[in-house]
Amino acid sequence: MKVFISCDIEGVSGVVNARLHTSPEGKDYGRARELMTGEASAVVEGAVQAGATEIIVNDSHGPMTNLLIEKLHPAATLITGSPKPLSMMQGIDATCDAAIFVGYHSRMGTTGVLSHTISGSSVANVWINDVIVGETGINAGLAGHFGVPVVMVGGDDALAKEAKGLLPHVHAAVVKHAITRYSARCLTPDKAKAVLQQTATEALTGLKSAKAWLPSSPVTFKIQFKDSGQAENAARMPYSKMVDPTTLSFTADDYLTAFMGLRSMIGLAT
Repeated sequence: MKVFISCDIEGVSGVVNARLHTSPEGKDYGRARELMTGEASAVVEGAVQAGATEIIVNDSHGPMTNLLIEKLHPAATLITGSPKPLSMMQGIDATCDAAIFVGYHSRMGTTGVLSHTISGSSVANVWINDVIVGETGINAGLAGHFGVPVVMVGGDDALAKEAKGLLPHVHAAVVKHAITRYSARCLTPDKAKAVLQQTATEALTGLKSAKAWLPSSPVTFKIQFKDSGQAENAARMPYSKMVDPTTLSFTADDYLTAFMGLRSMIGLAT
């Protein structure tokens, strides 16, 4: 069994502050990296217990150089650095049996801890075929393009609710409960790791019942930026269409092409 793990940081237990925890310049960034690596390793161990023979971990936050390879579970291989063609999903392909998202957060506009969608400074909302989504939905669709089901997510309670609304079969490991966007009631690291490990084992043991999620084709991404200047910059993307002063759409025959269009528009906007 080959398992792909995408690892973000905002959903990690104990992480609540963008300036202190998630930025390389933050005073507590080093601690957050260790917590992130510990949670990723717990999921890897859960995959091993379920019989996984190949495990790929993709560092999926910011510069994508956050995970401490010297402290990562030895059963995993690590994809680190950026840019990467598939960004948070680099390493996914049709040879994978399952995908897991750990350290994930809810979409922009929700009350989840550090909620945002791809870029907190530029993106207000994203829709796939008129269904509003966050990073979980965007990345689950890319996994579905390769026929790979997302079997588990790890993060706060808002992320769990969002994921289950889109992927009814998904297992959710809740490691913290949001109080506000910048505060949470968190499990201790040892407890969080135990929950993640157990959930990963359960999710992968029940893999046969999991289904990949893939939006119908043609695939239309609609993206609302935070201001009209960002949308005007993004409109330089060939074949994009301006919906209103802050919103663009991009349609493609397949999900991967549509996904690349979305990433390109966000890059142009900023």
